[in-house]
Amino acid sequence: MAEHSFGKVLVANRGEIAIRVFRACYDLGLHTVAIYSNEDTYSLFRTRADEAYLVGENKSPLGAYLDIPAIIDLAKRRNVDAIHPGYGFLSENADFARACEEAGIAFIGPSSKILGQMGDKLTAKAIAQACRVPTIPGSTQPLKDGDEALEKAVSYGFPIILKAAGGGGGRGMRRCDRPEEVKPAFELVKSEAKKAFGNEDIFIEKYLVEPKHIEVQILGDQYGNVVHLGERDCSLQRRYQKVVEFAPAWSVPEKTRQALYEDAVKVAKHVGYVSAGTVEFLVDRDGNHYFIEMNPRIQVEHTVTEMVTGVDLVRAQILIAEGKPLSTPEIGMASQSDLKMNGYAIQCRVTTEDPANHFAPDTGKITSYRSGGGFGVRLDGGNAYTGAVISPYYDSLLVKVTSWDSTFEAVCRKALRAISEEHVRGVKTNIPFVTNILNHPTFRAGRCHTKFIDETPELFEFENSRDRATKVLKYIAQIQVDNPSAERVQRDIPRFPPFEHTPPKCSGLKQLLDAKGPEAVRDWVLDQKKLLITDTTMRDAHQSLLSTRVRTRDMLKGAEGTAEILNDCFSLEMWGGATFDVAYRFLHESPWERLEMLREKIPNIPFQMLLRGANAVGYTNYPDNLIRAFVREAARTGIDVFRVFDSLNWIPGMEVAMDEVLKQGKLCEATLCYTGDILDPKRDKYTLDYYVKMAKELERRGAHMLCIKDMSGLLKPYAAKKLVTTLKNEVGLPIHLHTHDTSGNQVAAYLMAAEAGVDIVDCAIDSMSSMTSQPSMNAVVSALQGQARDTGLDPEKLQKLSDYWADVRLRYENFEAGIKNPSTDIYRYEMPGGQYTNLKSQVESLGLGHQFEDVKEMYVKVNHMLGDIVKVTPSSKMVGDLAIFMVQNQLTPENVVERGEALTFPDSVVSYFKGMMGQPAWGFPEDLQKVVLKGDAPITCRPGELLEPIDFEKAREEVQKFYPEASDRTVISWCLYPKVVEEFCRHRKEYGYIMRMGSHVFFNGLALGETNKINIEDGKTLVIKYLGLGDLNEDGTRNVQFELNGMRREVAVPDKHAVSQVRPVTMADPEDKSQIGASIPGMVSKVSVKPGDAVEENQVVAVIEAMKMETSVVARKAGTVDQVLIQEGSSVKAGELLMTIKLK
Repeated sequence: MAEHSFGKVLVANRGEIAIRVFRACYDLGLHTVAIYSNEDTYSLFRTRADEAYLVGENKSPLGAYLDIPAIIDLAKRRNVDAIHPGYGFLSENADFARACEEAGIAFIGPSSKILGQMGDKLTAKAIAQACRVPTIPGSTQPLKDGDEALEKAVSYGFPIILKAAGGGGGRGMRRCDRPEEVKPAFELVKSEAKKAFGNEDIFIEKYLVEPKHIEVQILGDQYGNVVHLGERDCSLQRRYQKVVEFAPAWSVPEKTRQALYEDAVKVAKHVGYVSAGTVEFLVDRDGNHYFIEMNPRIQVEHTVTEMVTGVDLVRAQILIAEGKPLSTPEIGMASQSDLKMNGYAIQCRVTTEDPANHFAPDTGKITSYRSGGGFGVRLDGGNAYTGAVISPYYDSLLVKVTSWDSTFEAVCRKALRAISEEHVRGVKTNIPFVTNILNHPTFRAGRCHTKFIDETPELFEFENSRDRATKVLKYIAQIQVDNPSAERVQRDIPRFPPFEHTPPKCSGLKQLLDAKGPEAVRDWVLDQKKLLITDTTMRDAHQSLLSTRVRTRDMLKGAEGTAEILNDCFSLEMWGGATFDVAYRFLHESPWERLEMLREKIPNIPFQMLLRGANAVGYTNYPDNLIRAFVREAARTGIDVFRVFDSLNWIPGMEVAMDEVLKQGKLCEATLCYTGDILDPKRDKYTLDYYVKMAKELERRGAHMLCIKDMSGLLKPYAAKKLVTTLKNEVGLPIHLHTHDTSGNQVAAYLMAAEAGVDIVDCAIDSMSSMTSQPSMNAVVSALQGQARDTGLDPEKLQKLSDYWADVRLRYENFEAGIKNPSTDIYRYEMPGGQYTNLKSQVESLGLGHQFEDVKEMYVKVNHMLGDIVKVTPSSKMVGDLAIFMVQNQLTPENVVERGEALTFPDSVVSYFKGMMGQPAWGFPEDLQKVVLKGDAPITCRPGELLEPIDFEKAREEVQKFYPEASDRTVISWCLYPKVVEEFCRHRKEYGYIMRMGSHVFFNGLALGETNKINIEDGKTLVIKYLGLGDLNEDGTRNVQFELNGMRREVAVPDKHAVSQVRPVTMADPEDKSQIGASIPGMVSKVSVKPGDAVEENQVVAVIEAMKMETSVVARKAGTVDQVLIQEGSSVKAGELLMTIKLK
């Protein structure tokens, strides 16, 4: 037993424990040797040793560390004095210890004899009984078979547990609660034991309900001295694997703890135990304790004991193996009285497991890693660093976070802080789960037992990981990869409009509305001499010019200046219409949030929205209760003026919306949609008399104001004067005029309307006006300055707003329609201004950009073919969809009825002819209606009368499936646009909250080398620099390089250019009715049938979506589905064969 010093120590292990042993060796001045497998070539521990050698080159990842001959051979060749086995692998293998002894190499641990005794649970149990240490009732000999297991289980009483004699670490164990479970469990445990430990002996014991798992740390030297170093509470377990451990086990009665110490030392002395070991007990609810096993090795959780005792256990192991006594100063345990316990310690194991997915191990590359620290925090890491690849071959432990403090409550708080500072990106971790444990009152009270995790489902309720920086990087990276060669212009900061106060101190018409109601506002407007202005910059202007793409961020940046400069405006039209779904669909932001945020910045000016009557903000009729719910929520969130219209001027389509606006005490602005030309005697449908009759009916129904909605800019100046003059004479409501300046005539139209007594006109700020937008506000204000109808607005201040929007507009140049001059052709096309730019984008997305002129011409023909209808969303969209469809399919008004028999028309066209958009004043062309509906009967009543009311509770349940925190407004939005809202929620989950991102980055990404600051919330700024595209990965993703807050970060996103395989396309034969083809190119959004399904003629079998146009694909004849050649999400070409039918 003479003392001898080691020179070189080999660690027969990997990861965290290998590094832990290396550190202890370095503290003692010892040379270290690592072994590693092929799979661990890039692991951190390999580089932490003085020497490192590959073992088990042709072995499995686990087999390399279990190859006793190879390890011993290496140790001999490298003149190793001692081997430390760590924990797991060969640490409890008596054969390994014996091989070391036979090779003359010190085994840092107990002797092979003790390992043979204590490493086998049956022998250990017998030893405990010999020492009169209580044990759990169970077998003393290995079970012969499943029948004996069942017999003993019945005699002990259920529940029982089957254990592999050579097992450990939670493996080779099965609990059985009923007799029929015993035999199958026996076979499973036997199989596991043979594979994992090479020993298939199984024993059985009584299973204690809700016990605590308490283990006592033992140290014994080669001179017969044995001491304990206190106990640890290891009750927090999942599938017998420890998760969180703490020391001391303060909630166990002191009398029980003393008994545990005595019995642990008794067992260790009985076997002559040498080195560090752990004696493990179960303590029941009455304080009774039972020996369960002895672990003759260092434990994963040894760190908590080190923190409260000040004894370095791994160093003590090495010193004891060198023959030094416990009294050695570096150990300092000459007697039990030398043990000094101080404070409390908690160890949390951070693992790469996904607790939300049954703790499935996660693999991949760690893209970012930052660790915690500070006084009382200790980290024991294995492979935790940025760039580390987590493999599926080994334990999922990433780092052990051990915290110390003077009270248990304080150490809980410190552990929470330390675990929250562990920043791991790229792989999932159990940090949210550990956080829930540390926060749970049962844990804080020390009342946890071994089944606490299994019986506490709230531990598995996690908030979605915010990981905001990675999500932002992924969003930008996807743009970079999708458009690698795009020109990315860096813009100057916009010239923000000046303001004095936010919120503004001035009051406006909003305050009158809130104080005295809509009738008071109506009367006030009628009393005004000045021409009142509605600013459309934040809604119809950008809808008409920039495909509705202006983001909330850019509106908010100019909101404070807008509030003061436009204080005397009648209203801001800033919501509704196409902006609602486009916000969700393309801008990935909530329109409700836009409304709330702008309301906060602009509390003084009434907010106005465009409400499509029974279509709300959609393109189809909705149930009455949904319309009412939408109006209520909009009114509650901040809308003051509801401009209600029907796309066919059909008043029944407006009545529910108007009624609900009146109930909400908001301004109801009922609308006449203007079309035709009242100055042209040849156009005898939309006459002056037609508009007067409609105006009087709207007044009778309670409207506060009357709007002339000239959505196509067809109201010529003299027509405007004539129409306004007549309406002012016939009705007693304020008149509000809306138009588009496509022809260049509309400033003149406004001035003549002003002379005729119009009360309010819609304008856009100068830099967002004209062409397909509204007339210039600056022009109208300047023209009337000093005149009887002076608007009262300041042209110089308006210029400040114009400067801001001019700068902002540059960021949206990709959405410009390319219109550079006025066009009086609009009098022929009669196309709404907003539709003009959106239609161009739609046509281009379908690959028909070169035929845009043809589509415009067809738009005119379709309008005449339909009988010259009112054209405003959604009726105008229907005309556009039909025009595109006819160009695609080479149809003309002359052959559409004949050839249309074999074609499926766009859904909007079917809906129109069905009567779901309402009734046009002069009816439908009957022959075309029959072709489109294909035998389906049209309706003649208001669609809302036929539609089932929405069950909002059921709708909420559906929304909560993909968005658990669904609010009323989210449910309402989903009822209007289910797929769009679901996709919005999915996008936000994947990429986070990106509303604060600068617009040039949002749309175009970053230029090479560009640095951009993104405020993800007040006081939190990401500084992102784009470094370039990296390598293509095997899975089709491409690495993208950034610097994030000065640290290099890499994210991988799918590269759609990676695979350039050309998919062969089979075209459908239009003459063969067994073949179903695509009538439009687009994406398959739904497949409703599968091979073998029976289908009827005209049954919908799939839906194709392109931009906002959905088209149902129907069976042309009844039969049985033979082939389905598509799947949801796939892209198809026009005419492509989608399915085949076996005809009846």
